[in-house]
Amino acid sequence: MRLYNTLTHKIEDFIPNSQENVKMYTCGPTVYHYAHIGNLRTYIAEDILEKTLRYIGYNVTRAMNITDVGHLTSDSDSGNDKMVDSAIREHKTVLDIADFYTKAFFDDCEKLNIKKPDIVSKATDNIDMYINIIEKLLMKGFAYQSNGNVYFDITKLDDYYKLTNHKIDDLVVGVREGVEEDTGKKNQGDFVLWFTKSKFQDQELKWESPFGTGYPGWHIECSGISIKYLGENLDIHCGGVDNIFPHHTNEIAQSESYLGHKWCNYWFHVEHLNLKDAKMSKSTGNIVTVSTLIEKGYNPLSYRLMCLMSHYKKILEFTYDGLDAAENTYKKLINKISSIQEEGDFQDAAYKDYNEKFMVELSNDLNTANALTVMYDLLKDASLNGKTKLELLRSFDKVLGLNLIKEKKETIIHPQHDEIVSLIEARNKFKQERNYSEADSIRAELLKKGIELIDTREGTIYKIKD
Repeated sequence: MRLYNTLTHKIEDFIPNSQENVKMYTCGPTVYHYAHIGNLRTYIAEDILEKTLRYIGYNVTRAMNITDVGHLTSDSDSGNDKMVDSAIREHKTVLDIADFYTKAFFDDCEKLNIKKPDIVSKATDNIDMYINIIEKLLMKGFAYQSNGNVYFDITKLDDYYKLTNHKIDDLVVGVREGVEEDTGKKNQGDFVLWFTKSKFQDQELKWESPFGTGYPGWHIECSGISIKYLGENLDIHCGGVDNIFPHHTNEIAQSESYLGHKWCNYWFHVEHLNLKDAKMSKSTGNIVTVSTLIEKGYNPLSYRLMCLMSHYKKILEFTYDGLDAAENTYKKLINKISSIQEEGDFQDAAYKDYNEKFMVELSNDLNTANALTVMYDLLKDASLNGKTKLELLRSFDKVLGLNLIKEKKETIIHPQHDEIVSLIEARNKFKQERNYSEADSIRAELLKKGIELIDTREGTIYKIKD
């Protein structure tokens, strides 16, 4: 397995700390709103990574946080808590907001065949862990208290910016958009580990701590949850490219200062999904959700296929024309697979050959586009019988997650399929000629035979009534 590692800025051989179990952490959602499909592109890529690791023989334990407190409207530790803002806007409690949008997030993941991580933990369930880490950072001199808050002092580290190419001057007020001056900080780049009531009087969720009544900063939550559930040596940490700085940079700083050694070996980041020239963002209202796609008549798995057709490290531009193309490709793929009969003796050598080709492409920094090409090659291979093709498709779908065989099983071909298609074509011609009485007559004739016609944006399909 070879992966691009943001920490070293190159593709490397993946060598886990233990051959017995890969420990993988993914930054979870801040559950103040519905996830948009840009967010979900990241989770699709992480899902492919986890499933690929399992496919090539690793055991994987994957943990993910749910941010239900502490993520501010600005990454510069300023503004209000996003959860509080959402609770005020929707006239609900913070916990009600968190529960609602957490369920919505996992519902969307299920529709996209994104596997739920082995461990999912809410930020609010781990306050003691954050307090323990902060106490040790204060004791070791990496943190300080000022104006009621606890800050991490980035000048204590020589390699604070090792995950990025940032320079300290990039964070001078007015140079980087969204950075505001905080007079409590010794250095503008310092970040908050713990907020107290002295700064946020209206914060709904607060806890007692040695530093005052308050709540944790966003960055400390992922460090605490990861170390608590996956231990002191992490193999892979995942997230979107927008997490690289400051979130993941700060995670490394506080985690390694707390532990006293290197914490995570591989950093996996997924590029943005853009709407034309703009980044998809909840703050600007520039979003498309899974529900949006479904309301417009799309199968969510067509969006998953659209993501797989591009490399995770390339910016993907979303257009409905592009999604139309992915949906048509997906439908043709399902139709092609539906026509395969499960017959013939299993071809063991051919199976191993195609499976090896598939793994080689995935192991090359998750080249999902080439992995799909392998799948199409086997579909066209006249030397493969139906039984072997279907077994390969079942195997590939453990990673691709496109419901290839499940969709096949749900596809029922009527014994008079060709005749029904001819009648549908005749009906369409009558409709074009505005001869609606004849068109309706064909619909009624088929309905008497138990065939229901359904008009979709892609054309007319039929369903066999029970």
